[in-house]
Amino acid sequence: MTNAVPTLIAINHDDDHAEYVGHTKDGRQFFLTTPFVPADEGEAGSEFVALFLFDAKGNFLDAKIDNFGPRADMDDDAQEDMIEKRLKELGEVRHGRIEIVPFSVKKFGYTFGLIMLKPERGEPLSVEMQPGSYMVFSSPWDSGKYES
Repeated sequence: MTNAVPTLIAINHDDDHAEYVGHTKDGRQFFLTTPFVPADEGEAGSEFVALFLFDAKGNFLDAKIDNFGPRADMDDDAQEDMIEKRLKELGEVRHGRIEIVPFSVKKFGYTFGLIMLKPERGEPLSVEMQPGSYMVFSSPWDSGKYES
């Protein structure tokens, strides 16, 4: 493992957190996902649908993020409907591996994106999908694999 800062993070299409990754007909890359803020003492948490768009080289272009409120009160059907809506907005897509630059965007008072974490002494560098830390990437950055 190395602590070299990644220029690109590969994400392979899978049936888990990377079900909706791929390329649009016009060459952009997309990542449609469901980040979350966990509930804890003093905070109800929140569930989101987030569509992140990147150019062909992996540079961040735009984010469409929808807030569905706390998990306990969330309308699961409404969240699924939004996922379908966001996919349709992309037009014709091809699901598959993407390679994107780490990025961040603020919305609803939270930071969303692939965020580099400062490693603890002796620990390897990692990049996490935030909020929720539900995908953690580490070297080799081109493996396309993550821990959840």
